[in-house]
Amino acid sequence: MENGLSASFPTLPFPLEWLPQEVYLVGGTVRDALLNRDRGDFDIDLVLEKDAAKLARQIARRCEAGFVVLDEQRDIARVVFEGGTVDVAKIEGDNLEQDLRRRDFTINAIAYHLYHQVLIDPLGGKWDLEAGVIKMVSAANLKADPLRLLRAYRQGAQLQFTIDATTRQTIGELAPHLKLVAAERIQTELSYIFSTSAGSVYLQQAWEDGVLSTWFPEVTQQQVQQVQTIDEVSDTLAQQWPQLVPEWEKNVGGESDTMQALAKLACLVPIDPDSAESKLTELRYSRAEIRTVTKTLNVLPQLLETKGGEMSLRDQYLFFQQAVPVFPCVLLTAIAKGVTIEAIAPLIERYLHADDPVAYPQPIVTGKDLLRSLPLSPSPLIGQLLTELQIAYIEGSVTSAEEALELAKTWIDQGKMKRTQS
Repeated sequence: MENGLSASFPTLPFPLEWLPQEVYLVGGTVRDALLNRDRGDFDIDLVLEKDAAKLARQIARRCEAGFVVLDEQRDIARVVFEGGTVDVAKIEGDNLEQDLRRRDFTINAIAYHLYHQVLIDPLGGKWDLEAGVIKMVSAANLKADPLRLLRAYRQGAQLQFTIDATTRQTIGELAPHLKLVAAERIQTELSYIFSTSAGSVYLQQAWEDGVLSTWFPEVTQQQVQQVQTIDEVSDTLAQQWPQLVPEWEKNVGGESDTMQALAKLACLVPIDPDSAESKLTELRYSRAEIRTVTKTLNVLPQLLETKGGEMSLRDQYLFFQQAVPVFPCVLLTAIAKGVTIEAIAPLIERYLHADDPVAYPQPIVTGKDLLRSLPLSPSPLIGQLLTELQIAYIEGSVTSAEEALELAKTWIDQGKMKRTQS
């Protein structure tokens, strides 16, 4: 037991007197308090000797807060407040020290006695915090919950700590056990890694240690490097086009909710959209996330084949018809895979200008105009005509609706639609 440190311990959202004398803050709550790390909404973990769920229910009732039983067998429950959550759990084992010795890393195995205001640190977690090191409590603890193997890299990225060499070696030996972990839990940890630029370094380490290949068996060093390139190039792009930043930070939906995070994912999955969709479905990504990545992979070849710099107006128009909704993801992925910023700059300029006729075309004529003016019936031909007339307008072949309708009539009379479509 040690004297209390100068740390930013969270304030309980209810009176301390409601808790029994032997109650402790534990886990990430203590770790972040000792680091004076701001976690935004409060996320408090408490352990006590007995009746954890019963106490949590009482607190929820008195505070008119939400209440959820997280694990009935292990006696763990959550109280949900407007500004955060309080998890209350029964001590695992016969005493607090046994509970702490069952945890993943020493920095998460520190407790704080709320009434006595002292630390309980049997594994030296405080010293590892000061050294910036992530060190396992034991190999058995990592094997008991293999998700902890991936969590080492996630916490390394969040805290920018070094993973202890022995711990990395043990993680590599246990890596195959990650296949036993539910896919959605893997996805959550990956999403945390993708969400920070520091994560690229730890993704590299996860690949080197054989952890990444458990769920991405075909991923290569080059693909991992592409993820790091995204973080590097995003800073460069932000300096030249600062308005791009909110575009790739847009919420897509699901855990990996930004275009930038999904661009990293697009670098790791198979380049074939169907194969990528299968992998993302296996990992339980949301429909919005899968749609963003697969659409990115669908349009990416147009940039990779031309390097972005040799696209005709026609090709640019057809590209933007598909790419606009996911352009920030396409942009970052394309540059990571070798397209230069200089080559893709004209497309960036078009994307950023809402009145650009190629990226955001205003129809020169509508389907109703065609049906009204020409001897046509509703069919796929209408869509083909609209596309070709819009391209003709962009290229300057027609300048008005009247000219567009006359051109459409000429194409039909001369039977040139198939040739025009080629």
